[in-house]
Amino acid sequence: MQAWQVHELGEPGEVMRLADVGRPAPGEGQVLLRVRGANINFPDALMCRGQYQVRPPLPFTPGVEICGETEDGRRVIANPALPYGGFAEYAVADAAALLPAPDALDDAEAAALHIGYQTAWFALHRRARLEAGETLLVHAAAGGVGSAAVQLGKAAGATVIGVAGGAGKAAVARDLGCDVVIDRREQDVVAAVKEATGGRGADVIFDPVGGEAYTQSARTVAFEGRIVIVGFASGTIPSPGLNHALIKNYAILGLHWGLYNTRNPKLVQHCHEQLTELAARGAIKPLVSERVPLAGAADAVQRVADGVTTGRVTVLPSLENGAAA
Repeated sequence: MQAWQVHELGEPGEVMRLADVGRPAPGEGQVLLRVRGANINFPDALMCRGQYQVRPPLPFTPGVEICGETEDGRRVIANPALPYGGFAEYAVADAAALLPAPDALDDAEAAALHIGYQTAWFALHRRARLEAGETLLVHAAAGGVGSAAVQLGKAAGATVIGVAGGAGKAAVARDLGCDVVIDRREQDVVAAVKEATGGRGADVIFDPVGGEAYTQSARTVAFEGRIVIVGFASGTIPSPGLNHALIKNYAILGLHWGLYNTRNPKLVQHCHEQLTELAARGAIKPLVSERVPLAGAADAVQRVADGVTTGRVTVLPSLENGAAA
């Protein structure tokens, strides 16, 4: 089979190499899956660089989220068991963690439903307890996890303010359903949020960016607001001023979604049921901006790493050479 492998750490476009390798052999409690679609996540790029908290042994195949097919023909969503990741024709995954792929979504959309949507759902509902009628501010609203947060916020009855960088991404955020869109390259984010909320600020802030975005969050969070930290795509980890949180009476919440897989897997299953129901009635639908063949995976991972994509980019091994669907 064909699989992308990383033999040395560095930029994805430089260190990912497509090779002919043997199919991985499932270990105890694992199953072999034919990859129908592999969604690209920012952690895939971090893993190539050696900057992610999970560091599989070299060589490894990246790709942490797939829609796959079991030997008996079931379509499932899975997190491949590294080092046999999803940017390949076959991957392995833990049998106990397989989730049924929703019938309402195609392979690319199903591959993109899991990590980003689970992260957004846990952030908004488990950590921040978002309520209907509240205002939700989403940083990187046109990105993979940000677009999920926008859709879930709207489905929960919130007023959603999306922050995006550039006119193109602002248009995507608007199409996703944001009530207010702020182009951070052209507008003062803090002033725009205050104007949109009548000076009150946002009740819940979803921040996968860190850096300057967190500074903006702290200045625009409402009384008894909640800032949920889900990542640091900017590359800068902020140092919150706890005295500021005390004076303004807001909460800073962290979310490491992966912990729920071991600490409370039943909640992961419950979340998937909720997401499946929302997808069935059209309330959410992963924004897949690109579908690329297996041969294009390294270039696609690099573009995700560079922050020039919107929504999700999904690798479909069944696509013919260079043909995107």
